Amino acid sequence: MALKLYLEAINKEIAEHKYGNHPQELYDPLEYIMSLGGKRLRPALTLMSANLWLYNWQKAVKPALAVEVFHNFTLMHDDIMDQAPIRRGQATVHEKWDTNTAILSGDVMLVAAYELLAEVEDANFKHVIKRFNRTAAEVCEGQQLDMMFASKENVSKEEYIEMIRLKTSVLLGFALELGAIVAGADQESVDLLYSIGVNLGLGFQVKDDILDVYGEQAKVGKQIGGDIIENKKTWLMIDALEKAEEFGVVKELNTWLQKETFDNTEKVTAVKAIFDTIGVKQDAEQAMHGYFNLAFDSLKKLNVSEDKKQVIRSFAEDLLNREH
Repeated sequence: MALKLYLEAINKEIAEHKYGNHPQELYDPLEYIMSLGGKRLRPALTLMSANLWLYNWQKAVKPALAVEVFHNFTLMHDDIMDQAPIRRGQATVHEKWDTNTAILSGDVMLVAAYELLAEVEDANFKHVIKRFNRTAAEVCEGQQLDMMFASKENVSKEEYIEMIRLKTSVLLGFALELGAIVAGADQESVDLLYSIGVNLGLGFQVKDDILDVYGEQAKVGKQIGGDIIENKKTWLMIDALEKAEEFGVVKELNTWLQKETFDNTEKVTAVKAIFDTIGVKQDAEQAMHGYFNLAFDSLKKLNVSEDKKQVIRSFAEDLLNREH
């Protein structure tokens, strides 16, 4: 019930917030991408965190929206880099308008995030901005590593985890950290919440990698095996490459990775069979549970009442058990 309230507050703020109106061509793409929906996980985490200490958690809504605006800014620019035509079932900004407009509208989104963070009380503002700046830089570092991995022959699991920590997890950590700072929590609690967010993010991404191969297409909402088709270096693919020799499937796996023309379904079926031989799914699930358990351990150490922590615990369990 609490999560529903948080999401309603966030969506109401998104619908009512004005970023600017002239020239309209600059701000329309911003309004458009924010209207496309999404899970709104990050701002929800900020409000959950604030409510651990604040009865009036609504004072954290604008800072929470800053996190969501920044997240969508990264998506707008990622779509340009990936030349992606679709985002959440609709045309991406650079497809609907053009690349230059998407770059500039993305830039103004970053400015909008700072303006929303300026709603934080003066006593906390400098600390919040320093943490946001560090997080924003780390997200960019993660994206750069991800692009470099596309052409890098060997990527270790440690390198992959560091990449997704930067690209995905640190923003979840900041979202929880931000709510605690707004609520005036002690530094130990702020640090614990950051750790919870980072580990939830790592577990979330490994779960994503699993669902891409082993999820049900109707539930996942996209083609199963897309990562395999693209030879994407996910946790599962790296695990398979590390263990291929031990299971005698090096030649078969490399043959599929090196093919330039192939039937998508045939490739996904063949590589998935190799994954099954190696036990990649079980390995990935073990790693995923490890990260979620680290998050739950940090949650236990948080010095607030159990009933308040339950909202975050339920949220984390939903992420762990999701099918899409």
